[in-house]
Amino acid sequence: MKGGPMLYFWLALAFVAGMMMPMQAGVNSTLALHSNGALWASWISFAVGTLALLGVVVAMRYHWPLTAELKQAPWWAWTGGFMGALFVATGAFLAPRIGAATMVALLVAGQLIMSVILDHFGWATFPQHDINLGRVLGILCLLAGVVLIRMH
Repeated sequence: MKGGPMLYFWLALAFVAGMMMPMQAGVNSTLALHSNGALWASWISFAVGTLALLGVVVAMRYHWPLTAELKQAPWWAWTGGFMGALFVATGAFLAPRIGAATMVALLVAGQLIMSVILDHFGWATFPQHDINLGRVLGILCLLAGVVLIRMH
């Protein structure tokens, strides 16, 4: 594998962040029990996350983005917050209904399929990588894994 030690750090970071997905859904689902539902729990989660990121930005002394630069972003670049809210609220709602393994298996399957499409077209800053047999087989194996996880 090319990239040296830093690449291993980035790969490990992605792995650890992935581990947080089912934990976040479970934590938010628990909060939903105490906050009148998944939507309120999701809102609280985003508020806490916003404050945490603001603290990091201030602590690292990042410069605030310029309005003129922000206006240059395409309209769809502003939809990430909506996607994140949908992801968080869906996780908080589904966790107690379908369980962590099924939920994450379906989330990962959806993520992988969209990732292969994004890579194929090189959209939204992703480097272009053609769909090939290996990627298609990987998706099929993951979908088979979803079925196996759902078997009782």
